[in-house]
Amino acid sequence: MAYDKVFILTDEHTHELCWPLVSGLESLQGACHIVIPAGDVNKNLDTAQTVWRQLTEHGATRQSVVVNIGGGMVTDLGGFVASTFKRGIKYINIPTTLLAMVDASVGGKTGVNFAGLKNEIGVFAEPARVILDTKFLQTLDRENLLSGYAEMLKHGLLSKSDMLDELLAFDIDNIDYTAMDRMVRRSIGVKKMFVEKDIHEKDVRKALNFGHTIGHAFESFAMDKGTPVLHGYAVAWGMICELYLSAAYYEFPTELMHTVVRFLTEHYGKMDITCDDYEQIFNYVTHDKKNSYDTIRCTLLSGLGRVRIGRPITREQVNEALDFYRDGQ
Repeated sequence: MAYDKVFILTDEHTHELCWPLVSGLESLQGACHIVIPAGDVNKNLDTAQTVWRQLTEHGATRQSVVVNIGGGMVTDLGGFVASTFKRGIKYINIPTTLLAMVDASVGGKTGVNFAGLKNEIGVFAEPARVILDTKFLQTLDRENLLSGYAEMLKHGLLSKSDMLDELLAFDIDNIDYTAMDRMVRRSIGVKKMFVEKDIHEKDVRKALNFGHTIGHAFESFAMDKGTPVLHGYAVAWGMICELYLSAAYYEFPTELMHTVVRFLTEHYGKMDITCDDYEQIFNYVTHDKKNSYDTIRCTLLSGLGRVRIGRPITREQVNEALDFYRDGQ
């Protein structure tokens, strides 16, 4: 499809590190560049408004396209901006982080943070295309690689194959990029399987929320404290809690639970919390888009690939999981 104007959206980091890797593409020559501040703290309506304004000032029409080159922050915000500008223009994702490749760039979820809550405002809108190249991963530091790897581990837990074994055995400190390319595509395949069955997250797609109900609470809690954490780290900590609940209440194998929890603890550490923080964390759990204050629903597991969607959990069970998170192994 021909577009009358092409807009490249990057943040400050990806403009410097990643744009040079694709700047020679003929289709991107003469594009208008929009560069936004880096960091999830800037995934908000103020930044969206800045991009909308620049699209307007540079003559974007309904036949224009926005090419998002960056991590999940850029693909989330860029997809949201494009999907709402003039009631929706096309956008293309070129994910440059592991997290964006296996999670944010696939599935059509777009959005921005609002009032201290993750992805509180957004729409479902599929990108016109996703262009994947794992050479971008060589621009990442270890922490950002691990952030994406947490989502891959989640996909391994949701799969009935040997995927989890491969992920637990992989040497994240001495990366074989050929193997990583294969693993990334396998991970995306798991997500696509759930998304294609349930585009608007009414049923089976909720399996992909594993680790996120309590994980998003950790993420919002850290943001509120002024010490934001990478999304994948919060998901890793959420998976520790939700694996515990899966083993305690839904017969997930205890030995496997401890194996995965050890891996997560060794690679992601833990956020320092006390019992005094439980109330605030629980309040963030209730603000999750899937929940209300009276009814907490969580995706749990009874085994590898054996998903239990919308399982009710109580305040006491959340506290119990947080106790395990702090003290258990």
